[in-house]
Amino acid sequence: MARATYPKPHVTLDMKGAACPGPMLGARRVLDEMLAGEVMLLISDCPATKDDLFSWPHYADVEILKTRKMARGSTGYYIRKGKVGRVPPHAVLDIRGATCPGPIVEARKLLNGMRKGEVLELISNCPGIRADVRSWVKATGLELIDSRERTPGEHQFYIRKR
Repeated sequence: MARATYPKPHVTLDMKGAACPGPMLGARRVLDEMLAGEVMLLISDCPATKDDLFSWPHYADVEILKTRKMARGSTGYYIRKGKVGRVPPHAVLDIRGATCPGPIVEARKLLNGMRKGEVLELISNCPGIRADVRSWVKATGLELIDSRERTPGEHQFYIRKR
């Protein structure tokens, strides 16, 4: 099984023990001092942080890159200031609810009909999708342009056909 990789944070904000909205307010203050593209690791054990945080990109110029379970019941949230421009996809495959290997099988079918250089956006909530996509891309010579966790357990991948 592939080991999970996490972005290297420029700043870590440990808000364990702070009740909501404390973690969000603290994160906002820190992000205001950061440069676009920099990543903050917010650590919180407040159960409401997750819901607040994943609604945030709709209202602020931030992206939630990944989440990670941490010691003593806390969660780490990797937040990038500024939305990084994505290559617009030529096709979107939203296959939430399908289990592995279904997302890869369907993505392969779709990519087979696409031209060299075109990009597929794949959205899946299959528990093994991150490792499956990475292995599949390596084995086939496709290019994984970007991947992110949209909401806890739901992943989005941008794959270019070479």
